[in-house]
Amino acid sequence: MEGVLKSWAVPKGPSTDPSVKRLAVPTEDHPLAYADFEGVIPQGEYGGGVMIVWDRGTYRNLKQADEGGHVPTLTQQIEDGHVTIWLEGQKLQGGYALIRTGKGEKARWLLIKMDDDGADARRNPTSTEPDSVLSGRNLDAIREEVG
Repeated sequence: MEGVLKSWAVPKGPSTDPSVKRLAVPTEDHPLAYADFEGVIPQGEYGGGVMIVWDRGTYRNLKQADEGGHVPTLTQQIEDGHVTIWLEGQKLQGGYALIRTGKGEKARWLLIKMDDDGADARRNPTSTEPDSVLSGRNLDAIREEVG
């Protein structure tokens, strides 16, 4: 979005169950080059830790035009605190909403799966599909490679 990867940390991972609301904490925008980065960022540096590309795909704006024919951009949706997108990922598909629950430095968001064909209350992709979509490695494998 606008030349960067807009990012939120989702500590428990995304859910495919529409009844589950997951905490999503905004993080610093990432350069597009991070879309292919897997490895270890040294502790003490921003985002320090083991990184994989857990999912990859495209998205589209789900907001409809208002009475004046204006469709809010994703930037406007973030400013308004309510984002709705459709994901076409390798692991995640369908509609998702990001809803801001606070403002300023303490802003927190909720990530919620919409009730659509991609919804599945039984599926837990964070635990059952932990491997990278790029390399097939998981966090432990990358950590072992680096030593």
